[in-house]
Amino acid sequence: MTQPDGTARRRVPRRATYLMCPPTHFTVRYAINPWMDPARPVDAARAMTQWRNLRDTFARLGHLVHTITPEPGLPDMVFAANGAVVIGGTVLGARFRFPQREAECAAYLRWFQENGYPVTVPPRCVNEGEGDIVFTGHGLIAGYGFRSDVAVADHLAEVFGLPVVSVRLVDPRFYHLDTALCVLDPDTAAYYPAAFDDAGRATLAAQFAELIEAKDTDAEVLGLNAVSDGRHVVLPASALGLAGQLADRGFEPVPVDVSEFLRAGGGPKCCTLELRS
Repeated sequence: MTQPDGTARRRVPRRATYLMCPPTHFTVRYAINPWMDPARPVDAARAMTQWRNLRDTFARLGHLVHTITPEPGLPDMVFAANGAVVIGGTVLGARFRFPQREAECAAYLRWFQENGYPVTVPPRCVNEGEGDIVFTGHGLIAGYGFRSDVAVADHLAEVFGLPVVSVRLVDPRFYHLDTALCVLDPDTAAYYPAAFDDAGRATLAAQFAELIEAKDTDAEVLGLNAVSDGRHVVLPASALGLAGQLADRGFEPVPVDVSEFLRAGGGPKCCTLELRS
């Protein structure tokens, strides 16, 4: 969206608080999405370097980052976004589709209980946290089709008292909503249309005044698995075209190398759970 004089709209950042988990035990030892191949080994040292750079990038941008202690035997615990949904200090716990990740649920809920969160709500159905549940600033968008149940929408409305709309994901490469949609600010989002059915595309068009359509080449490196503070957008360094589209709209792209996490179908957002007070 541009101003009347043709210049890009000025975007205003907000300060956020995030929870992250170091990739101490990160590896690809099973395949529960199309990106995972146990035959392609992860470079553990490189993954740790990339994670630290992501954490330090958030700190440099003025955000507060908490960390949870990783637990042995939980290689995907690094993907903190799946651990819960936190809005207004209320925590809705996650429940995973696959048993390989189920033990992460208790680990994340325990962290919240030990860190002063007074309301922690257990899940009623399968929901993979912020992987499939996106806060728009006005309400929630719940993704389903591969990993989370469509029934989660009713539970979200009950827990958070916010309007909720559901969208169906149709391409298994984009198995979580946060791989195909990034809310940039309450009026603006970037998305990959082919990841949604017709009804989902119409729903998203009704939610945002401005929608940026990611190209195939950027979606295919999970360029939409990004974190926005309303101005700065931390996104995979390989999503060059999307970075240009964001800059044209007045956002400031902040590229980071997350290539090791892409081996598991992850990126900056997967590694980042926002703690909304």
